[in-house]
Amino acid sequence: MSNSKSYYRWFILALSALTFTFVVAMPTMCLPVLFEEIGRDLDLSLVQIGAVWGMVSLAGMFVVLAGGLLGDRFGAKRVLAVSCLLAGLAGALRGLSGDFATLVGTLFLFGLLTATIPPVVHKTCGIWFSGRRLGLANGVVSMGMAVGFTVGAMISATILSPALGGWRNVLFLYGGISVVIGILWMLTRSQPEQAESSESKAATVPFRQALSRVARNRYVWLLGFILVGQTGCVQGTLGYLPLYLRDIGWTPASADGALATFHATSIVGVIPLALLSGRLRSRKTVLFGATLMTVVGVGLLSVNEGSLVWLAVVIAGVVRDGFMAVLMTTIIETEGIGVTYAGTAMGIILTLSRASSFASPPIGNSLADTNLSLPFVFWAALAAASLVGFYFLRQKRQSPG
Repeated sequence: MSNSKSYYRWFILALSALTFTFVVAMPTMCLPVLFEEIGRDLDLSLVQIGAVWGMVSLAGMFVVLAGGLLGDRFGAKRVLAVSCLLAGLAGALRGLSGDFATLVGTLFLFGLLTATIPPVVHKTCGIWFSGRRLGLANGVVSMGMAVGFTVGAMISATILSPALGGWRNVLFLYGGISVVIGILWMLTRSQPEQAESSESKAATVPFRQALSRVARNRYVWLLGFILVGQTGCVQGTLGYLPLYLRDIGWTPASADGALATFHATSIVGVIPLALLSGRLRSRKTVLFGATLMTVVGVGLLSVNEGSLVWLAVVIAGVVRDGFMAVLMTTIIETEGIGVTYAGTAMGIILTLSRASSFASPPIGNSLADTNLSLPFVFWAALAAASLVGFYFLRQKRQSPG
């Protein structure tokens, strides 16, 4: 492969990572740290805040599969360009919300549009990379997500909101950046001029063929079951953690810092976990270990002590995005899926996880009326239940090539 072609695929990888950072992660993760300001402005209860936080995931349930199907049918570039443009407009629209109902409505629309992006970004990695570099590529874009989560949690409430004049203008800013990313996608190539292998070619397939092929693959459903427990646990924890720490006496800066630390440790762990899964030639082993660490970390959060909170945040956070990187690579490498059906397979799996992500925050938050720490026990148990799926997940060890 010529240097220009090699450089171009790294440009595509960088743009994919920036898409996760600025279109998906930062506009989403700014919400938990802004909830105190939003809740005060719109007079929201804790349960209403939990419902608002779950709304993005609820919306994703309806379209994440459609996003994967569209990526397989029309190509990744087209879907990403349109999705980023519309997600930017919808994200900015959130800033016009005047009460609980309008906030829920605009968040639902935002969730509909951002949900189409993750499966298509990971499909893009499969188009431009293969072999061990595929795991690395998925690790890099997942790190982009982790960076967005970290920076969004760190600066949205403490820096951007005061500087821009409130939470509404923060949402307007993120919306504008997303539109710019969409324009950049419009200017890219759809795939390598000469694919490295037949597996990396961006073939397109009809909707019915893709859905029928993927729906019959039992490993897709097993991976979906595992992700249900993992994401339900993490989503609930992320939305509740800043509010919980404030309620037990932490300063706003420290509470937001704990959430930022969760994501910062994920940045540190994502590339090593992706590379480790290739070196061990067993994605399953890494996924199991990451899930177990999530259970332990979130479980420790129920112990109301400062030092244990920081330890728990590090344990659960360091594997968060690394888990997603390895899982997405596993989907592409699953027999009968490959790059051709990757978008549809990821769409099915992410649809299942969105259902869990929608339901777990309000359910967990409602337990806080009994005991402030009880939501963490519920979410840790949810992740623990997904460990059962690994017993039935039989995968061939990866070849060393």
